[in-house]
Amino acid sequence: MPSKIMLALLSALALSACVQQPAVEAKQGLPLKVCAAENEMPYSNNKGEGFENKLAEFVGKELGRKIEYVSWTDPRYFIRDLLDKKQCDLVMGLDNGDPRVATTEPYYRSGYVFITKEQDSDAAQNWDGELIKKANRIAFMPGTPAETMLRAIGRYNDMFNYLHELVGFKSPRNQYVKYENSKLVSEVASGKAEVAVLWGPAAARYVKESTIPLAMTVIPDNNVRADGQKVPHHFSTSMGVRKDDRDLLAALNGIIKSKQDEIDGILEAENIPLLSETESALAKNN
Repeated sequence: MPSKIMLALLSALALSACVQQPAVEAKQGLPLKVCAAENEMPYSNNKGEGFENKLAEFVGKELGRKIEYVSWTDPRYFIRDLLDKKQCDLVMGLDNGDPRVATTEPYYRSGYVFITKEQDSDAAQNWDGELIKKANRIAFMPGTPAETMLRAIGRYNDMFNYLHELVGFKSPRNQYVKYENSKLVSEVASGKAEVAVLWGPAAARYVKESTIPLAMTVIPDNNVRADGQKVPHHFSTSMGVRKDDRDLLAALNGIIKSKQDEIDGILEAENIPLLSETESALAKNN
């Protein structure tokens, strides 16, 4: 016969479920407002052409809620100015564990990649590859693992001037400086650079669309700086909500758990290299 403590616990759990379910159902039919970039392809744009737009629409369908986008142009401030101020409810594509928000369980894991002409891929499997050592031009973005590793192997200064040629536009001081993912891929396709280094999901669409056959090689997650500190190259991606929006967080986690195959299908159609935790762990040990 169940003890009084056990009965109390079961009663509390049942009450919690009853409270949460109406909370989720009450919002069905109401718009789900998504913070989305105005022009940050291939993630999202105002035309809904990005893969995160497709993922957001999928989530909205599963929740029974129409998606309304709240656009931002500068990635540095939209959490503070839009999500925190309840102008929107959901952010796609954040690092798992981002301290500014409550993050869902990861809905995909990917890595940084080398992009080369198809015939050159064998010479760019890791940062000690022959092509990386000899390339005259390596296209990359500052503030990424690519910059850290180019410094570690002594090639950053070689690329310094070229890096500034890659800037899509420069705004006044303290404004957002943008590098176009498509441009970095096109640098390799056109022969202006031998290698580009990008976050796989940012590059995948443009590698797939290139009329010049390109290879996209996931960089192993076993690299270290000159001082021996690890330089992660593989990362898990989550959705983010306000820290107090526990009902939406739980509903999103339910979708990720039950609809992972459909989510993977959207990402695979984009050509995004998907990794498992096991693959990342093996890469670290190799």
